[in-house]
Amino acid sequence: MDYDPVKDRLGRFFWTTPTRTKAFYRTLDAVFLRSWYVRRTLRRLVGARAGRPVRVLDAGTGFGQYAYWLVRTFPNVEVVAADVKDDYLRRAEAFVAQTPYAGRVTFERADLTQPLPHEEAFDLALSVDVMEHIEDDRAVFRNVRDALVPGGHLVVNTPSDQGGSGVSGAGEESFIGEHVRDGYAVDDLVEKLETAGLRVTDTDYTYGPVGSAAWRLLVKWPITMLNRSPLLTPLVGAYYLGAGPVGLALNAVDLRRDNDTGTGLLVTAQKPPRPTR
Repeated sequence: MDYDPVKDRLGRFFWTTPTRTKAFYRTLDAVFLRSWYVRRTLRRLVGARAGRPVRVLDAGTGFGQYAYWLVRTFPNVEVVAADVKDDYLRRAEAFVAQTPYAGRVTFERADLTQPLPHEEAFDLALSVDVMEHIEDDRAVFRNVRDALVPGGHLVVNTPSDQGGSGVSGAGEESFIGEHVRDGYAVDDLVEKLETAGLRVTDTDYTYGPVGSAAWRLLVKWPITMLNRSPLLTPLVGAYYLGAGPVGLALNAVDLRRDNDTGTGLLVTAQKPPRPTR
């Protein structure tokens, strides 16, 4: 199934006013369990800097919800939100321009497989559900490493090879047609990051059995309905009245579990600090 047409239809509706865009961001943060894990990790990493300025690269910003969340949550953060899609960037930039945070987010068109014009500029880089869309992932990791200051961190969230992208068996196709890989094995992702010159500090499985059930309830089934016909949109709204509270409760449970396996991966890596004399 191609996911982008559904995203684009939703975007055209929610980007019409700042109020709708904020509601859209809140919905994405609630429905997608990955956001719960990513925001928890960002709180830890930004909080460790004890109020010092933090420059963040949102590598593959998409709708821009993480860039907005960062500057709204942390007064010491500035973000460069990069993406290859001009229309997404224009919409996100137009929205942020109408908020009190306009001066703290810069939007840039960037192909992450090409060198970034920000050598050693960022304390933190973020890549949320981006790498499964990019064939040359090794180039991306090298470029992000070059953009980090020594000691800076990269947070990568992506589907795993344990059923990520809705693939549970050999021969099954990804639920998302735009993916170039169904998911990463932990060892594969760690090897690629470390070969790029980054040291992996944390690996966590997200979307364990409970979270995977929430994903089917909150994401897969509604998106499948929307993909069949936009006319089903009112039905999806009614569906969430019943399914939403159950799915959100499952998300909360998964976040508190130490999953032995899961359909998602959240990996944190660090660029080695400069040697001290």
